[in-house]
Amino acid sequence: MGRLADLDKKYVWHPFTQMKEWLETEPIVIVKGNGCYLFDDKGRKYIDANASIWTNLHGHNRKEINEAITRQLKKIAHSSALGLANEPASILAELLIENANSRELEEKSVGTKQPRLEKVFYSDDGSTAMEAALKLAFEYSRRSGLSRNPRFISISSAYHGDTIGAVSLGHIDLFHKTWRPLLFHTDSVMSPYCYRCRYNKAKPERADARDYKKCNNECIAEFEKRFEKAAKQGKPYAGFVFEPLIQGAAGMIAHPKGWLNSVCKIAREYKALLIADEVMTGFGRTGVVKSAADERVIYPGLFACHKEGVQPDLMALAKGMTGGYLPMAATLTTRAIFEAFLGEYSEFKTFFHGHSYTGNQLCSAASIASMKLLLNKKSVYERLKLEITLQKGLNTLWELKNVGDIRQAGLIAGVELVKNWQTREQFDLRERAGIRVCQAMARRGVLTRPVGNVVVIMPPYCVGEQEINKIILSLRESIEEVFK
Repeated sequence: MGRLADLDKKYVWHPFTQMKEWLETEPIVIVKGNGCYLFDDKGRKYIDANASIWTNLHGHNRKEINEAITRQLKKIAHSSALGLANEPASILAELLIENANSRELEEKSVGTKQPRLEKVFYSDDGSTAMEAALKLAFEYSRRSGLSRNPRFISISSAYHGDTIGAVSLGHIDLFHKTWRPLLFHTDSVMSPYCYRCRYNKAKPERADARDYKKCNNECIAEFEKRFEKAAKQGKPYAGFVFEPLIQGAAGMIAHPKGWLNSVCKIAREYKALLIADEVMTGFGRTGVVKSAADERVIYPGLFACHKEGVQPDLMALAKGMTGGYLPMAATLTTRAIFEAFLGEYSEFKTFFHGHSYTGNQLCSAASIASMKLLLNKKSVYERLKLEITLQKGLNTLWELKNVGDIRQAGLIAGVELVKNWQTREQFDLRERAGIRVCQAMARRGVLTRPVGNVVVIMPPYCVGEQEINKIILSLRESIEEVFK
């Protein structure tokens, strides 16, 4: 075992990791990266198949982002945003707002009045972006007279971060049960998890369960009943919190087409704020969009909400915001919410919330460079090609009996492992099915991380057909090896 591995095992405590097991094995120590590849201290080469935990967009050592950070570093690395403005954070805010009110959204929501996002509140990561969104929604609801005691509702199996407010919005016992005494109560509605939905009467097929489901959209009816009941009790929900199109930590649960649009309309009817957690789904992860008017016109598809014609009142962004280079996040919101915090100093209506590195210049410079790459026409077409290539590769896995469901939303995919696809029988989490498959993939030069029994495939946008084929082959061989 190398010196770096020894130092790590001696001093470092890793997140979401059972350290007893970690201390008994030799870790992979990453020392450099280039494009979609990572290299360890022993010279071994790996494909980064989960984009360094869903953050890296354009690949490692990307020239344009490197140069943007270097240029900014020659000016200044950081100055406080408390009482001071700075150049790159101001420019980035304009870019974010321009793209958060996109032509794609306008086309998808014709005839529907949508709020306009106009203000950017910077923070450090997805949890803090959601924490800011929650606090803003809470206080706005009180100040505007919408609710004296604002209540929130999110989707079952939701995960929205690890700060106390964000954890309170989550509903995964494995992550959240321990902290329950610290949390405030939030309600949940059923997730549209077609593969394991109690209302889906379809027998298992070798296809995405969303494509062969047999139901009457009871999940939408249940959603409406929850809002109706809360209103009748005089305890309406102040906000509906959701990950648009696909729930990440829940197991890459991809929502059926039209679900998000339908439930958000219901929430709006009951005057609830829409709070979109685009931490994972933002910045093109759910794929580009072809114009309905002219298929030759392709939109960048930066935000998942817009694919269903939904504009939230608050949108949380992080992970890929800097292209995967540096920790940065933002909460985008409307002028109405912003104005609820305006007043004379003596009124103390200020939003008393913030972070030391808010609006950091190096992070902002990286984000601007990343945004320019995302909006480049060539990049948009390359993402479309990648989405199609990934879909073709994933379709070859249906013949494996331990593959129960394959869910794809653009450039995000989850392969759910089961004991037998014909029965949908699950592996107990203690069997470590997903972990064992990912460990076998690592031995084949492909790095990813499971969510329970779901293997996640979410590579940087720079991967080519050759790398996709290797990822798929590695996954196939690893499933065959682990389950014999």
